[in-house]
Amino acid sequence: MSSIEDNKIIARRWLQLISEHRIEDICEMTAPTWKMHGGPPQLPLGHDGVRELFRQIGPVDQQWTVEDVIAEGDKVVVRATNTCVQDSFLGIPSRDRQQRFTATFIHWIADGKIVETWRNADDLGRVLQLGARIEPGTSEQ
Repeated sequence: MSSIEDNKIIARRWLQLISEHRIEDICEMTAPTWKMHGGPPQLPLGHDGVRELFRQIGPVDQQWTVEDVIAEGDKVVVRATNTCVQDSFLGIPSRDRQQRFTATFIHWIADGKIVETWRNADDLGRVLQLGARIEPGTSEQ
């Protein structure tokens, strides 16, 4: 059984490894049944899910900065800021624009492995930074 402090270290390390694009090291710290909520739809479970997540993200130069880490029991909450340049996000080309957004991750950690991750990020803020515009819809009556 991992201590709360050990779990906090694991959660921080996860984001550091994402910044460094160290996919196989991330696989080592996730359970074979790992599941992500709030990420790409229909992401496979486990290590295949980690690899697919990075495949869908594509080339990215990013840096995660951890702002807060709060833990209780086997759950760790991380609030972080990401600064990145990515080819495109949700189909919107970046044209080399830097994006900066916040995200919150909740990790369920058991036996030193991340079993499940819930992600909530400012994806709307990202697409607006890339030049997307919101237009009101029309009502069909």
